[in-house]
Amino acid sequence: MHPLAAALASLAAATAAVAAPPETVHFPSGDGATELVGYLFRPESADRRAAVVMLHGRSGPYLSTVKGACTQVAREAASPCGAATLSGRHRAWGEFWAARGYLALHVDSFGPRGKGHGFGRFTHGSPEREDVNERDVRPLDAEGALAWLRTRADVAPDRIFLQGWSNGGSTVLNTMQRQKRGGAGFRAALAFYPGCGPKALVSASLVSGAPLTVFLGSADEEVSPTVCRSVLEASRALGSPVDIVWYEDAEHDFDNPLPRRQGHAANRAAREDSMRRAEAILGALAPSAAR
Repeated sequence: MHPLAAALASLAAATAAVAAPPETVHFPSGDGATELVGYLFRPESADRRAAVVMLHGRSGPYLSTVKGACTQVAREAASPCGAATLSGRHRAWGEFWAARGYLALHVDSFGPRGKGHGFGRFTHGSPEREDVNERDVRPLDAEGALAWLRTRADVAPDRIFLQGWSNGGSTVLNTMQRQKRGGAGFRAALAFYPGCGPKALVSASLVSGAPLTVFLGSADEEVSPTVCRSVLEASRALGSPVDIVWYEDAEHDFDNPLPRRQGHAANRAAREDSMRRAEAILGALAPSAAR
């Protein structure tokens, strides 16, 4: 069997063990003003668990085919955007973690602010994105999710991890910068193809006190992987526990399960390897997902 087919078959089998579709939850952002929408993927066991906070990219958390108002403001039950219309990548990762015993919380930063459909490519820096930016807005959403999870009896408060993609990946870097050295925050973080330019990061001197792994594709067509690698190498030289995983010829969004991405061999290989590495990284820090 082709390695990718074997990996997808394994994921499908593991996913079958997940007890229920994601639950829609609401909790406050760290900004003290915004009520966020989240989608909670829970494992079958009710034991206290390690958890993963997941942050979407600039296109938002929902399928691009969803039409109509996509705001999730004031808990709008009629909104076409919700647990049933999460994009394939976000659903796949949520199910991936839940099948392995983690509680996974996918955070919608855009919908509660009236921008649930997200933004098109190459719109970074446009005024309409400023009130949902990855520098000083979305890190507060990540911190709100962390605080909310720590109130739950089924979550191990010292075993909460952070994962983000693209704009959400940049948010991960800025969140870890906010924690800085020795801060009591996320246990570790995973960032997939983040932007690392001066408009994306709060500081060019990235400092992280917790393990941070960044996955980059050399053929990324949206952000510069070489700029990001330079920033991360400087961070590592300063003593931050940063690991860089470089995938030759892989593109932006390489872990998206859609055929248009997985039709490229380098993307298939990167997706399979990144999922294996992500599981190993978190597993080493939380040897049993149940704590």
